[in-house]
Amino acid sequence: MNYDIYHMKNMSSQSVINALSNATRFRSILLLLEREELCVCEINDVIDEAQPNISRNLGHLKESGLVTDRREGRWIYYRINPDLPDWAMQILLSCKAGSNGHEPFESDLAKLSSMACNVDKKCCA
Repeated sequence: MNYDIYHMKNMSSQSVINALSNATRFRSILLLLEREELCVCEINDVIDEAQPNISRNLGHLKESGLVTDRREGRWIYYRINPDLPDWAMQILLSCKAGSNGHEPFESDLAKLSSMACNVDKKCCA
């Protein structure tokens, strides 16, 4: 059986909550819910933490099944896993709704909106 399919079928609410329990991972998920895809450098610019910490936490989110990645040259781009079970996506969307108007999420969104990068333009190139 394909590992990804197996992993999605065996994803539990506890594993989702555990993955979101870290502030860096939680903030990263909220950013990814705002944009279809973000490079590690874009997430790093918004959250303003050490790049290895951001990468390690994104790796944890990937391992949990919440995000997927793709490589383009030397850059790695992350997105919310399109194969998430509906219940898992509802948890993420509820977290996003509950974060509206609260810091640091409002500041993160403002930084993301003000970045020169957008969906059509890659800032890491």
